[in-house]
Amino acid sequence: MELRNGGLYCSLFAVAVAALLCSSVVCAGDIVHHDDTAPKRPGCENNFVLVKVPVWVDGKEVAEFVGVGARFGKSLESKEKRASQTKLALADPPDCCSTPRNKLAGEVILVHRGNCSFVTKGNVAEDAGASALLIINNEKELFKMVCEANETDVRVGIPVVMLPQDAGQSLKESMTNSSHVSIQMYSPQRPEVDVAEVFLWLMAVGTILCASYWSAWSAREAAIEHDKLVKDGADEFLSDETGHSSGVVDINTTSAVLFVVIASCFLIMLYKLMSSAFIEVLVVVFCIGGVEGLQTCLVALLSCFRWFEHAAESFVKVPFVGAVSYLTVGVSPFCVAFAVLWAVYRKTSYAWIGQDILGIALIITVLQIIRVPNLKVGTVLLGCAFLYDIFWVFVSKWWFHKSVMIVVARGDGSGEDGIPMLLKIPRMFDPWGGYSIIGFGDIILPGLLVTFSLRYDWLSKKSLKAGYFLWAMLAYGLGLLITYVALNLMDGHGQPALLYIVPFTLGTLITLGKKRGDLKHLWSRGEPDRPCHHVRLRPDEQ
Repeated sequence: MELRNGGLYCSLFAVAVAALLCSSVVCAGDIVHHDDTAPKRPGCENNFVLVKVPVWVDGKEVAEFVGVGARFGKSLESKEKRASQTKLALADPPDCCSTPRNKLAGEVILVHRGNCSFVTKGNVAEDAGASALLIINNEKELFKMVCEANETDVRVGIPVVMLPQDAGQSLKESMTNSSHVSIQMYSPQRPEVDVAEVFLWLMAVGTILCASYWSAWSAREAAIEHDKLVKDGADEFLSDETGHSSGVVDINTTSAVLFVVIASCFLIMLYKLMSSAFIEVLVVVFCIGGVEGLQTCLVALLSCFRWFEHAAESFVKVPFVGAVSYLTVGVSPFCVAFAVLWAVYRKTSYAWIGQDILGIALIITVLQIIRVPNLKVGTVLLGCAFLYDIFWVFVSKWWFHKSVMIVVARGDGSGEDGIPMLLKIPRMFDPWGGYSIIGFGDIILPGLLVTFSLRYDWLSKKSLKAGYFLWAMLAYGLGLLITYVALNLMDGHGQPALLYIVPFTLGTLITLGKKRGDLKHLWSRGEPDRPCHHVRLRPDEQ
């Protein structure tokens, strides 16, 4: 593996930013409400559903908005072909708290939120002859409309839907500039499981699998080379403990704690300064790290073929960089061009492919560079990340009134569909569209522990079944699977993946280590007993 210091540091910095986004999946529209446990009662017992609202201006479809249905009112059609196209009318007065001055004959009435309860607006609109009620929220988010405590007998017979503020403003402008604006309202059902989630799970598990075997293979090759030096009497090399692992960084407990502290500060900065310009900076950082990761992976892969052996072993001196193999020189322009093309076309519908390729290469490279030396460091790192993830997804709402991590991951205020430090796949069979996404941190942080387990297995000559890697890998896959189950049960609300992954992976290794009597070595040394640090282990006598 060939790494230059500049590329190494850029990769690490890109991943430090990426690891902030541990929230596995983010829903397309955030729905908030002060009381999600409001009791259901007759007339006020609908499930909250997302509603599609396509808009036609003078017979031409111009836009489609997403709203949320109320706890009360008539249920909406689930099929587009069954939903009727109805003319839209503005309420007068705009709040619809009293009988409208304009006569209605089956139109959908557009009203503002406030001054009276949602049920009152529904009753007034229905009595005035409206076929449905569209309420414009006074904020960007959607609000779950429920009945008030004193409204015990609710009999609203028309659909009631809320739209976000920007959608309502767009509708009002269209109605001002045109004589005829019509809409449809329907609520298509989301599939229980989308194929995108399956592929995303396979991508995450496969990335850690590849990185683990590459890391273990590199460590074994370095150990063999080290043994040759010992046999040849090159004792002077032994004084350099890191000489056999150039370019590899072993983290410690202090750096693990500092990472979470610095990550929290950086996350707040992203939250406060999120803008299109700031996204551009993150894109540049991601591209630099992606180029280094893609180059490292391609050079390592091509070096396995004999056609490229000479190019991989021949070096040329490059100014400001030093000795670089001819293979690296040949691969680098392709990697740079690939990243630049992705950055230029990142807003297209197919840009997620390039983002995932760069992201996977970067993650694999980082799992090669950064290593957990023992289970103690891994426990501190994942334990801190576990608390960090929960705090910034759930607890941060108490101080910032929004989930800081989800806002940052979604890229609110930036004008773009999220930040680049994510693996993403479009939801293929979901009528609501959008992406299934997973933050780099949900792969890298548990991946450090999984790669450590395989290195330990190879060092101690354990078989796959008797070792720890297989069980750590299964634990990670199961933890990520539970994350997606929780996501679907929570109606698409973003979930902190490490909330589920950390207990599975860390708990599995600690439990197995204690049961097999290896916990002491796993915890403090990260390797089994050896007669001498430069002597190879004898075969496992299990």
